Amino acid sequence: MDVFNQIVQTLTAWTGVAVDVLYSYILIVLLIGGGLYFTVRTRFAQFRHFGSQLRAVTEKPKDKKAVSSFQALIVSTASRVGTGNIIGVSTAICVGGFGSVFWMWLIAIIGGASALVESTLAQIYKKRGPDGKSYGGPAYYIEGALKNRPLAILFSVLLIVTYGFGFNMLASFNLQSSFETYAFYDANTTPWIIGLIVAVLVGFCLFGGGKRLIKTTSVLVPVMGIAYILVAVVIVLMNLPALPGIFERIFREAFDFQAIFGGFAGSCLMLGIKRGLFSNEAGVGSAPNASASAEVSHPIKQGLVQVLSVFIDTILVCSATAFMCMCSGVEATDAVKGAPYVQASLQATLGDFGPIFITVAMVLFAFTTLLGNLYYVDRCIFHIFRRKPGRTFHTVYYILASAVIFVGAGLSADLLWNIADITMGAMTIINIPVILILSKYVFRALRNFEAQRKEGRDPVFKAKDIDLPDKVDYWQ
Repeated sequence: MDVFNQIVQTLTAWTGVAVDVLYSYILIVLLIGGGLYFTVRTRFAQFRHFGSQLRAVTEKPKDKKAVSSFQALIVSTASRVGTGNIIGVSTAICVGGFGSVFWMWLIAIIGGASALVESTLAQIYKKRGPDGKSYGGPAYYIEGALKNRPLAILFSVLLIVTYGFGFNMLASFNLQSSFETYAFYDANTTPWIIGLIVAVLVGFCLFGGGKRLIKTTSVLVPVMGIAYILVAVVIVLMNLPALPGIFERIFREAFDFQAIFGGFAGSCLMLGIKRGLFSNEAGVGSAPNASASAEVSHPIKQGLVQVLSVFIDTILVCSATAFMCMCSGVEATDAVKGAPYVQASLQATLGDFGPIFITVAMVLFAFTTLLGNLYYVDRCIFHIFRRKPGRTFHTVYYILASAVIFVGAGLSADLLWNIADITMGAMTIINIPVILILSKYVFRALRNFEAQRKEGRDPVFKAKDIDLPDKVDYWQ
């Protein structure tokens, strides 16, 4: 065990250095610079078209068997809204301070424009599969528009590593960590037991035996999401006098540049950006894989739906976690980062019900996140092989995916966060420059959408309307 712990510590140190370099110099420029550029060029579309976002998400496809915008939103939100909204926010506050919340908000607000661009491109360049379904995402618009299949395959591999390994190991760890507060928890055995149970349940669903379980959780998660927001509102109302001081502290710490640059890697700015990106995934290139599956009359509609998903994730759910914790009076320290801080905060306000509520929320959020992440992996496997692989491949893949979940439950939190941050950062380094290059087609599509709306019509898209030079399977 000592050798194992030493290996984990070494890997944590190495990956920590890589994360510091990645987020201190590269991603901060790409995310904020790219997001601001898209925000200005779309003339703040993430705010101007809020009504259109709501209309688009309720629109039903003409083909009743086709995937609707709402269904695509649920898939992408299931992956976005997960343990990161609870554990990630808690970690950011405990390590980076209250100012982290402001930088999370900023990443979500400007990231909404990045989400609009990448998901619109996924719709424009989506391909029709042999099964008649729509397939798309960054790998498809990289290959279709830039004619660069090696880069497209590299992106698909990075997504598989990120979501199939990094994110799912972290989700498994975060899930089991929510049991730390209970008397039966033993640090040496309980994580592995919980990891095994979750791995078996996920494997059961992957092999086709868990349709009822998937259906049940897909109903329960939106209910839990609403309950989570309501509980947060109740806690804030119970601690209303503390609210002005909390806002003052958020903005004071967010703009304390002396403290930020004094310890940049662990600052509120860096923690806010890292945990905000992990939570809403805007610009990473994951949600477009779900967006491409929807049937809509105009690509911009699905882009706007994904803006809504980013806002739901960060502005609603992440803020709910942040204010539940910050209003509780429990001191945020590095020693209680993660689930313990959230559970202690709710226990201080709601008594014994608080930790139990968080555990139930974590179990439901984590389970759907695990399955939602593997949906993205499936899409990228299809892209690499250009077909659905055979039964033997899927059997090996499902066993491996389940084993990864088991292993993740017993590893180090810092190592898992580092792995997730590195692989997610690598995806972003490819996706943001690509969508910057291709964004001119999105800006044209947006003008086309707005012109038709102004005429009182339901926008319908044709590739020739934006002088698209590439051949696409749809929009002819």
